[in-house]
Amino acid sequence: MNLILWIVIGVIVLVLLILIGIYNSFIRLRNQAENSFSQIDVQLKRRNDLIPNLVETVKGYARHEKQLFEDVTKARTAVMAAGSMADKAKASNALSNTLKSLFAVAENYPALRATENFQQLQEELTATEDKISYSRQFYNDTVMVYNTRTETFPSSMVAGMFKFAKKELFQAAEAERKPVKVAF
Repeated sequence: MNLILWIVIGVIVLVLLILIGIYNSFIRLRNQAENSFSQIDVQLKRRNDLIPNLVETVKGYARHEKQLFEDVTKARTAVMAAGSMADKAKASNALSNTLKSLFAVAENYPALRATENFQQLQEELTATEDKISYSRQFYNDTVMVYNTRTETFPSSMVAGMFKFAKKELFQAAEAERKPVKVAF
């Protein structure tokens, strides 16, 4: 009888240790996902800080492109005001599109492209866009691992007990999925 009691206690302790391990892995993954989303925010803020400088630099050369400057400003404001991840993704994608238009306008002004200030701002924005892309990818990779754990057995049982819900992936806008037209 004493041996059976020890076996039962051992099995209960083993199950509890497994549950604690699974629970802790959810906490680690959730925190990593939240941190990686914060890194996206950091890069979006960096981009938002660079944009007014770029716009002012281009404005000096392209005074008649008023609508484009207004669009860039509106898109930047939308990114800064976005609350949810879906809103941030949508606003960020819209801003990326308006920045592409701004760089296209800049192509029409060779003197602008030659200025050191414009080149530096363009390089910083390009580097920031790369960091945003990397941060989005890292976030999505982390969310994928987290979501997989919430859906696979036996961790799905722990996820259900402690209300660990699936997280939303950071997705590109429909317009960004279409092939890019290149015309010469």
